[in-house]
Amino acid sequence: MRMAGEDSIIILLAAPARIRNNDAHYPYRQDSDFMYLTGFHEHDAMLVLIPQGKDGQCILFCRNRDPEREMWDGAMVGLDAAVSEYGMDLAFDFSEVEKRLPGLLQDRERVCYDLGRNPLFDQRLIAWLNELRGKSRKTFHAPEEIHSLDHMLHDMRVYKSREELSALRRSAKVAIEAHERAMKLCAPGLNEADIHAELISTFIRHHCEASYIPIVGGGANGCVLHYIANQDPLNDGDMLLIDAGAEYDGYASDITRTFPVNGKFSAEQRDLYEVVLAAQDAAFKQAYAGKQWQDMHDAAIRVATEGMISLGILEHSLEEELETKGYKHFYVHNTGHWLGLDVHDVGEYQIDGHSRELEPNMVMTVEPGIYIHPEETSVAKCWRGVGIRIEDNIVITRDEPNILTDDLVRTADDIEALMAQ
Repeated sequence: MRMAGEDSIIILLAAPARIRNNDAHYPYRQDSDFMYLTGFHEHDAMLVLIPQGKDGQCILFCRNRDPEREMWDGAMVGLDAAVSEYGMDLAFDFSEVEKRLPGLLQDRERVCYDLGRNPLFDQRLIAWLNELRGKSRKTFHAPEEIHSLDHMLHDMRVYKSREELSALRRSAKVAIEAHERAMKLCAPGLNEADIHAELISTFIRHHCEASYIPIVGGGANGCVLHYIANQDPLNDGDMLLIDAGAEYDGYASDITRTFPVNGKFSAEQRDLYEVVLAAQDAAFKQAYAGKQWQDMHDAAIRVATEGMISLGILEHSLEEELETKGYKHFYVHNTGHWLGLDVHDVGEYQIDGHSRELEPNMVMTVEPGIYIHPEETSVAKCWRGVGIRIEDNIVITRDEPNILTDDLVRTADDIEALMAQ
């Protein structure tokens, strides 16, 4: 509210409930911005912030408790608890938005609201503003501007509080256990679906849910970056790429490990795995306050390119491959992304055209990967159909990064030892 200014009004809508088919709904997930400001997990809700006086005013429109509805869907928060449990100054039934919000818009200079996220409400808001402007000549002032809320709010979300970091650690801990159980379970003859089920079972048992649909890609499926079919058999001699994270209290973990289905790396698999691992270690060394986001990516790319040249996957000199970006044929994505309430969390990666400087309490993934298509004839047959990614979650500090997922095995030797259990 201080950033928006005393002559503003801030409006934010909860995510709507969404129909899956007929009268069955998708599992409800609150809008991340709304969750960040309220902790409120119900649909049919609106937050209104009015910067005025010392502390401003927080108003929540939400559903009043309805015993008949609760018999079908379970307990609702209701208006009283919105004030007593969620810290609101006032709470009104969601059905009263039409009656009360136009009055709250009066004498505000600007509305901070994200147009385009809810087109139906956009139309209502613009209609109210136009009506107020037609009446406001003599008795009151109507807002003249609508400002995007994203810019202020999303930059706040880049920097994690102590409580947020605690939730992220918890989600990482649960995801680590899920990956460990998947490694121990994995064996030739199982199906990708068996591993998928083990991951989901672990999340649910710890009162979490998957922060995204897990990727369980055996063999060449590991080269498909967003593979989610998870239905093919796991074959002896293949690698298995698992990209899976847990969501705890809205906060996500995002971990990838790649390992041999039979528990033993072949010489070629180990060689390529070591290249990706070295690239990740190089990125870690650039991940501290004062460095730039791009520094991590550049360090990982250089090491990965050197490794691919040494294995014969790339054929030109290091400087030539870097200059022509020949490495992008096999290293196709960036080395990480912001992490928080969204798996690919909000926040700018560039400021004024330059790579963003890293600062304490930023949280991100570090995930180098090399993917060689099964029909890639420019490389030796032993590399074809191999996809390797290693992904961990880190908190930026003033020196070396705090690796939230450090308890999960990363080296080839440690992976083999865990799978042997």
